[in-house]
Amino acid sequence: MRAVRLIVGLGNPGVRYERTRHNAGFMVVEALAREEHAGAWLARCESLICFANIGPEQVLLAKPLTFMNVSGRAVQLLLREHALETKEMVLVLDDLNLPLGKIRIRERGSAGGHRGLESVARALETEEFIRVRIGIGEEGIPEDKADFVLAEFPPVKKPDWEDAVARAVQAVRLVIAEGVQKAMSIANA
Repeated sequence: MRAVRLIVGLGNPGVRYERTRHNAGFMVVEALAREEHAGAWLARCESLICFANIGPEQVLLAKPLTFMNVSGRAVQLLLREHALETKEMVLVLDDLNLPLGKIRIRERGSAGGHRGLESVARALETEEFIRVRIGIGEEGIPEDKADFVLAEFPPVKKPDWEDAVARAVQAVRLVIAEGVQKAMSIANA
């Protein structure tokens, strides 16, 4: 099966991390897979992958199994294995610097301290790829940010988070269907 786009959600594998803030990317690609009735998840290229159609486009959805801070290795393998260019990839990830639920799409830019994004940029030797960031920030973030991002959302925040995931799914669909410029004008507003 030949995909024309790769959508990678960043996160950490395993039940321990499943519903944590840092697994925002995984949650978005899982929601896309469900909504698009994708096939079964298969283990390939140090990732779990499945194929889906978004509009007329065949896409490859992926969740790297390498853990967040070394995601670049899996992303590099996926692009090579499926003969895709960096410009044909959309990376979905959490962003501690954005308020909870805020979506921001960019075509390029620095990692802003996000180690998963740093790993991908380093492995691909470029920062020029589309990323969909989902805000997980909130007031009163503890000094130890690792504990914060590796914790689940409190029950009172779950409805806001579910809405954010749904909007991120729509943002990814917009990138695929309408192009990144149109998606940015809508989602970043």
